[in-house]
Amino acid sequence: MSSATQTAILTKGGRGIFIEAFSGLFLRDLRVLSRELAPFILRVGMQPLLFLFVFTYVFPHMNTSNPMATGAGPNFATILLPGLMAVAIMFSGIAGVALPLASEFGVTREIDDRVMCPLPVAAVAIEKVCFSALQSIIAALLIIPLAYLVPSTPVHVHVSNWLLLIVVLLLASLTSGALGLAIGSNVKPQQIGLIFSIVVIPITFLGCVYYPWAFLNHVRWLQILVLVNPIVYMSEGLRAALTPSVPHMPAPLIVLALLISLALLWALGIKGFLRRVIL
Repeated sequence: MSSATQTAILTKGGRGIFIEAFSGLFLRDLRVLSRELAPFILRVGMQPLLFLFVFTYVFPHMNTSNPMATGAGPNFATILLPGLMAVAIMFSGIAGVALPLASEFGVTREIDDRVMCPLPVAAVAIEKVCFSALQSIIAALLIIPLAYLVPSTPVHVHVSNWLLLIVVLLLASLTSGALGLAIGSNVKPQQIGLIFSIVVIPITFLGCVYYPWAFLNHVRWLQILVLVNPIVYMSEGLRAALTPSVPHMPAPLIVLALLISLALLWALGIKGFLRRVIL
């Protein structure tokens, strides 16, 4: 609307017409929100709910078996470092694949240009996962200097098995990229935000980021339930490689679980990608 038109409207109807138009737009958005009330509540309520659950329910139940509570075990910064690296890997992998795919599968159909490359269609998806894995590894490694600079208590890192560290970093990064591919290929672009609220945030909070899996032995049902969460194995794998003095799962179990997670998510992602591109 030009300034001359606005002036004419102001002269004719005063500022009331703008207030009326603003109110109309606001009521229209309110009407749309009322039709999507359940997704809205999930989106805004999931994160505070999980904060409360982890820090006011899980942590008090762990105190009887948590050496941190008595000051006898490793400090919180040392326990947190591998978990933060796992979160960085997960978010970088999903953001590197799911969000670009949501755009490329959108109105512009940019994905059509990508699949015209002289490659099998599945190879385009594989390239996306591999490139996101590179970004995930960089994101994870950036956490290490930050962990030495920021915490007031010293972080104790001791790499006793470099091969395990490399294997876990590679598998975790590829798994997060495969999860991003599964989300980006099977979820409508307008629902990506909701998926972050009801899937990505819960698996992050319940991924043994803030505590080792072994400390959940007093919340047995949760200790068993989180075994379906791939971030648990990323956190525990990095804990085994970087802070072996902290309780962690056996390394062969971690590697096996990451391989299974990668295979399942890879199959789901490739199937969805081919369906979205070819059909």
